[in-house]
Amino acid sequence: MAARMDFSPPFAIIEGGYTNDNVPDMDNEKLDNEKQVTLGKPPRHLSIMQHCVSSGRLIAEANLELDVGIVVLKSSSDEKTEFLPVLRSGSCAEIGPKQYMEDEHICIDDLIGHLETTTKVPSPGAFYGVFDGHGGTDAAIFIRENILKFIVEDSHFPICVEKAIKSAFLKADYAFADASSLDISSGTTALTALIFGRTLIIANAGDCRAVLGRRGRAIEMSKDHKPNCTSERLRIEKLGGVIYDGYLNGQLSVARALGDWHMKGPKGSACPLSAEPELQVTDLSDEDEFLIMGCDGLWDVMSSQCAVTMARKELMLHNDPERCSRELVREALKRNTCDNLTVIVVCFSAEPPPRIEIPQSRVRRSISSEGLNLLKGVLDC
Repeated sequence: MAARMDFSPPFAIIEGGYTNDNVPDMDNEKLDNEKQVTLGKPPRHLSIMQHCVSSGRLIAEANLELDVGIVVLKSSSDEKTEFLPVLRSGSCAEIGPKQYMEDEHICIDDLIGHLETTTKVPSPGAFYGVFDGHGGTDAAIFIRENILKFIVEDSHFPICVEKAIKSAFLKADYAFADASSLDISSGTTALTALIFGRTLIIANAGDCRAVLGRRGRAIEMSKDHKPNCTSERLRIEKLGGVIYDGYLNGQLSVARALGDWHMKGPKGSACPLSAEPELQVTDLSDEDEFLIMGCDGLWDVMSSQCAVTMARKELMLHNDPERCSRELVREALKRNTCDNLTVIVVCFSAEPPPRIEIPQSRVRRSISSEGLNLLKGVLDC
C-alpha cells in the first residue's frame, strides 16, 4: 500500500559475467557443449544439458558469496536511516447530546520538556490520553491529572515501560479509592499512548479506541472491552460476575474501568470489573502516518477504516491535526452519536500524507446490464 514501491533487485547481474575464468570446469564443459549446439550438430541429450546449465546458474546466482559475476551494489541511498517521527497533535472535545461533559483528555507532544527530569528518556517522546468518565467527572479528572506521574515514578520506568504502565494504572486506581474528597463511585475508561523514539505503546482499559493510519489502512491498536466480548465474558463469569443485556452486573456497559469502587472488592482482590490495561506495542515506520484516539462516542457511529480514510483526506487538504479532529467530531455528530465526543489526532510527520498511486489494471472489466441494474437498486435502497 505504499505510495512508491521500488521493485528493483538488490544486486545487478553484469552482462557477460559468466566466463571461462569464473565458472567451474564442469560448467565450462557444458558451455562448450552449448557452443556445439550453435556451431554444429546438436547433441543427443540437449534438453538435459540445458537444464543442468540453467540449474547451475540459478544456484550460482542464489549464492552471492561465489564469484560468478554478480555484484552487490551498496550505496548510501540503499541503507535506510532509522525512521524517527516528527510529533504534532490536535484534539477536539464536544458535549454532544448529553447533559453533562464527562470526558477528559491530555496531549503532550514534548514529553522530555514536560517532565523536566534527568531520567534518560528516548527522543522524541510524547504522551496522549483519552478518559471517558461515567457517574460524574471525579474519576476522569483524577486519572488525567495523575496517570503520567504514576508511570514515570514507577520503579520499572524507563527500563521496562510496559510493566511501568500496567503498574501505574493499578496504582492510580488505588490512589483514587483513597481520595476521600472525591466521589469514588464515579468511574472512567482510560486509553493512553506513549511514544519513545519510534516505539508506540498503547494501553487501554475500557471502550475507547486507538487506530493507526498506515498508508490509508486502519490498524486497530486496542480492543474494546465490552462485557459481551468473548474473552471479557469468560473472565467476568470466572470471577463471579454476570452480564445482563450487555451490562456488567446490570450496571456498567464496559468490562474494564478505573474507579467505580462500589462495584469492586478490597484492593488487590480479583473482581469482574478490572482496571488492568491491555497493551499493544509497535515500532513506527515511514508508512505510519497518524494515530486517532477517540472515545466510544466516535466509534459507535464510525468504523476504524472510515475514520482513517476521512482523517487522511483532511490531512492531505490542510495538514492540520486539530482541524482534522474537529472534522471527525463534526461527522460523528452528523451521524447522531448519543455520547460525549473526544478525538485526538497525532501526526508522525511534518508533511501531509502522500497521494497513493494505484497502478492502472491492464485487465478490462465490464458489468452486464443485469448486474448494473442490480447495483443501482442496491444504491437506491
